[in-house]
Amino acid sequence: MPGLPLIEIVTPTPEANNGNGHTARRWARCIAQDARVRVEPAWSGAPVDALIALHAYKSAPSIARFRAAFPERPIALVLTGTDLYRDLAREPRAQAALASASHWVVLQQEAVARLPAWGRERVWVIEQSATRLVRAERTRRWFDFIAVGHLRDVKDPQVLMRAARLLPALWTHALAPRVLHVGAALQPRWADAATRAMAEMPHYRWLGALPQGTTRQRLARSRALVHMSRMEGGAHVVIEALRSRVPVLASRIDGNVGLLGRDYDGLFPVGDAAALARLMCRYATDTAFAAHLAAQCAAREARFAPKVEAARVRALVAQLLADRR
Repeated sequence: MPGLPLIEIVTPTPEANNGNGHTARRWARCIAQDARVRVEPAWSGAPVDALIALHAYKSAPSIARFRAAFPERPIALVLTGTDLYRDLAREPRAQAALASASHWVVLQQEAVARLPAWGRERVWVIEQSATRLVRAERTRRWFDFIAVGHLRDVKDPQVLMRAARLLPALWTHALAPRVLHVGAALQPRWADAATRAMAEMPHYRWLGALPQGTTRQRLARSRALVHMSRMEGGAHVVIEALRSRVPVLASRIDGNVGLLGRDYDGLFPVGDAAALARLMCRYATDTAFAAHLAAQCAAREARFAPKVEAARVRALVAQLLADRR
């Protein structure tokens, strides 16, 4: 509506089926209650009241142009996993974007410690959200584990394939194990590896890229989510699992610890396929342990409700607009 402030959200691939694309579109819906908002792959050049940019390295040119054109207007920089755990340490343009932003946003509490001490008063922690999706009927033939994420190095798909290879020798549950892997292969070698794994292990199934709704239904029907990433700002699929009351078996990285809690007992060392396989088997056969993980996940579920995230996003925008005035 005319007269409302205008906010532009910049994300490199706004229509992509990835974390940043989903975050940008979800935040736009939150902001639309208080301001006009549009999502762009780069700053359009329009004299908007505030800029929200996702990913320091990829959005650095937009941040630099906006800061040069409007030195006093606010910029909120949303920092992702590769920003926090790779680019800020070695990429001058990511560092420049950080210095130019008036507000820093991270997606889980553990990320704050990765930011320079001189600017931590700028930090907002805004955890992502997901709608609640109750569990669907589970198969009585398989004990399903699911991993969701595009096949690329940072997501460590190989550790899942290696763990799946170890499962038959360790498995004692009455139901046979099945490992489902959802995601596009972003590099040809991962497509080759997943295809070979399926040929060698009938209990491993690479399903490729699926629509978001189909993926969520698959997740809700599974016994546990396996999230084996090596680097993550705060994976949305972990939140989707919690909102479906599906326990998570996750690599011990800041992004997972920040969402699941420092005391969460379903973590395994990064890249350790043997430890993951043992954790999967323990979860399947130790009912007390499985119930404990379920209780730990349930205790954190409410913090990821959409109304909680929306309130934080709207509060951020209110602060941006107050600073603009």
